[in-house]
Amino acid sequence: MEEIENTPQLVKDDGWLSPFAPDIIERQNQFNLTLEQIQQQYGSLRHFANQHQYLGINYDAKNEGWWYREWAPAARQLFLIGDFNDWNRQSHSLQKNAQGIWEIFLPDQEYASRFGHQTKVKVHVDAANGRLDRIPPYIRRAVQDPVSYDFAGQVWLPEEPFIWTDEAFAVSTITEPVIYECHVGMAQEKEGVGTYREFADEILPRIARGGYNCLQLMAVMEHPYYGSFGYHVSNFFSPTSRFGSPEDLKYLVNEAHQLGMAVIMDVVHSHAVKNVAEGLANFDGSDDQYFHSGPQGFHPGWDSRLFNYGKPEVRQFLLSNLKYWLEEFHFDGFRFDGVTSMLYLHHGEGVAFDNYSKYFQEGVDNDAILYLQLATSLVQEVKPGAICIAEDMSGMPGLCRPIDHGGVGFDYRLGMGIPDYWIKLLKHTRDEDWNIYEMWGVLTNRRYLEKTIAYAESHDQALVGDKTLAFWLMDKEMYFHMSVDDPNLVIDRGIALHKLIRLITISLGGEGYLNFIGNEFGHPEWVDFPREGNNWSHKHARRQWSLIDNPNLKYKFMGNFDRAMIKTILQNHVLAAPQAQQLNMDTANNIIAFERANLIFVFNFSIQNSLFGYTFTVPQPGTYQLILTSDEADFGGFNRIDTSIEYFTYEEEGVSKLRIYSTNRTALVFKKK
Repeated sequence: MEEIENTPQLVKDDGWLSPFAPDIIERQNQFNLTLEQIQQQYGSLRHFANQHQYLGINYDAKNEGWWYREWAPAARQLFLIGDFNDWNRQSHSLQKNAQGIWEIFLPDQEYASRFGHQTKVKVHVDAANGRLDRIPPYIRRAVQDPVSYDFAGQVWLPEEPFIWTDEAFAVSTITEPVIYECHVGMAQEKEGVGTYREFADEILPRIARGGYNCLQLMAVMEHPYYGSFGYHVSNFFSPTSRFGSPEDLKYLVNEAHQLGMAVIMDVVHSHAVKNVAEGLANFDGSDDQYFHSGPQGFHPGWDSRLFNYGKPEVRQFLLSNLKYWLEEFHFDGFRFDGVTSMLYLHHGEGVAFDNYSKYFQEGVDNDAILYLQLATSLVQEVKPGAICIAEDMSGMPGLCRPIDHGGVGFDYRLGMGIPDYWIKLLKHTRDEDWNIYEMWGVLTNRRYLEKTIAYAESHDQALVGDKTLAFWLMDKEMYFHMSVDDPNLVIDRGIALHKLIRLITISLGGEGYLNFIGNEFGHPEWVDFPREGNNWSHKHARRQWSLIDNPNLKYKFMGNFDRAMIKTILQNHVLAAPQAQQLNMDTANNIIAFERANLIFVFNFSIQNSLFGYTFTVPQPGTYQLILTSDEADFGGFNRIDTSIEYFTYEEEGVSKLRIYSTNRTALVFKKK
């Protein structure tokens, strides 16, 4: 009896996990022990994550002056330098306090005219690796010199703080996330870097009109190389200055909240840039201050440094980072990048996750799992209802289950196999050879009680070297045959399948949905950031909104359908419904029919078979109305189906059946009246 009571709920729900119950219990015990120790020392996890208010540069109103404190245990000496002291590397030395923290205090009485808002600073570190000018790890802003391209820290405390007006918004109301993944810098049509305010004023209204209820911002944390897409972070507490000031970012988040959209941040705690000049590497002269030492501290595929999640100081740094973004910038949650790399010492590279031992016993980084459990717990403590999404391709059981069930505490995982499947299908399989059972399997393959964010394509599929779905479908024809008065079979096929792929993904693939900026209307080409190889061009690091705005081009058809699709899905709470019930799988005609959220979805993937009087079984008798068809002229279709017709079920052999007209390469959605 005692054994049953101690068995985690995760194991009770999946008997195949029984051999690994001790491993799962050990994870829970380690989390509970660590949390208890944190609570005893700091009072709460929330207070433990206040290190950014102690370390770094902070104003002390009580003592009227500025503190700069730094954790650098292996350093011989630290000096604060900046334009306030003409970058003198000797005049302002830090001293170690009783806790072993380096610190210096600059009283207003002496420094008010020299040190404060917008002061540029660095810290000169005398350590085993030499005497180097570094950027303080907890700095709130880093700016790049336009001539030398060097980065420096910048003190940031405006006299007039940003006034938030988003009190009416609550992220807890977003229970069916439809996410718009975007990059602020490449969101404008101009060949240059867009700003936070431009995005807020010009792009947010587009996203809101599209029906999306979540924004996922990439590349928010400062990164020295623009072309890294924001994934080689140098300054974890600094919103990138490329797009504007911290107040400009706050303005963007505030405006999104006014429009009813949650704002999720793409947070990178899986690795960090290896650059010494801008980042954390070898900060105090040692190889293992923030990262693992030796080969374990380097990611071979990403050419970056890897955190040591077993160090309390590193956990505190990263947890404080999450709390900072939630409180200071009102973010509503995080999409954790590279979770697979965090979970395993082998980072998931070249490993087939073909048995459960690989999730619990072979190469698992239990320190990383503990950190992620603390992170998901903290996020909910600071902002109840906030959204945590894991980018994990391994499929670790329990990743998206509550910690007290034996899980890690994420709300959703990304359905990373889905876009890979679509690209593989388009690259290697003729339309007439598509296997609808394989399609069904890929789209419904998710763990019991673990929610998935489904997506047909993200930024990964849009990068140079690959192609978007629209480009795989239509390729060069997009350059010549997208005028509405220019019939073209390649374009017709492409638009039709683009709509079907997206609708079956959102309706069948998960409990949330994600779209990358511009892909909803079939944005052509790829994403390629300015680099030496393209002569530092911004031509492909932008979004051509004029394509969808032009009434004479066919891009509007895909955009129109995307809006109608999302409206249908959200109005009928499809994403909140249980998994779909299969109604009909017709391999002869490549037709899939299923029920979800009391809607009937019918997908005809046939290249030629349009069938009058097509019959299949439905769960409930009654009268059905066609509420969405991809064949409407407004969606680039051919208006072959009369949307005003009502459909009446009939009884045959004790079951209710529906008879419809199913046209080829068409998706239909029916609702019972």
